[in-house]
Amino acid sequence: METEWMANGNCRFVPPATFFPSDGVGVEHAKQICATCPVVDTCLEYALEQRIDHGVWGGTSERQRRRILKKRRSGRTNVQAVVAPVVHHR
Repeated sequence: METEWMANGNCRFVPPATFFPSDGVGVEHAKQICATCPVVDTCLEYALEQRIDHGVWGGTSERQRRRILKKRRSGRTNVQAVVAPVVHHR
């Protein structure tokens, strides 16, 4: 899979460490950045195809990507059923 799409991601404006957080608050912050990203779907597919198991990719955590892959292996392909909506805390 080509990676030219990365140049259009919201992540290009944020330090990479933001997407490799050490706590749940950091994960939610990264997901919020992904929520409005124009390439979020492509990013998620890239992470799934490459079996990337660290960080937030395509608005999903490591755990969410594992669930997506498990569901795909079992024949269910609805990603939205696995990916919870981003909750904005104020």
